[in-house]
Amino acid sequence: MSMELTLSRPTTRRKVKVLVAKIGLDGHDRGAKVIARALRDAGFEVVYTGLRQTVDQVVAAAIQEDVDIIGVNQHEGSHVYIARKLLEKLREYGADDILVVMGGSIPVVDLDVLKNIGVREVFLPGTPINEIVDKLLRIAEERRSRREV
Repeated sequence: MSMELTLSRPTTRRKVKVLVAKIGLDGHDRGAKVIARALRDAGFEVVYTGLRQTVDQVVAAAIQEDVDIIGVNQHEGSHVYIARKLLEKLREYGADDILVVMGGSIPVVDLDVLKNIGVREVFLPGTPINEIVDKLLRIAEERRSRREV
């Protein structure tokens, strides 16, 4: 009687991990907390940085936590500046494969600017939670596929 041993890779993958960040002096964190909870309820692993973080703190946390996505919630008007600094710092640390998305009170005229500098998605007020979940799952899967190649 012969026994054949078949080895295969596990089919379970870790949950998509998102760091929800509040960078700068913006003290409006209700939306960030709502999104963090909704993502958790949808099966994501979520790290919330709390208020008044610096770009350096967010990048360090993202690397340490091995996140797939950084989600920045902005309401103070410095979204373009913060996005540039965040993406520069990720490149500096060799972590530019971490995706960056933004949400909050962001003027529509800045959407193309944000996308052109490397922000993957921008979610405006009123975006349905299921749309946010679906887009984050899609872009995280694309990221993971690129990393496996």
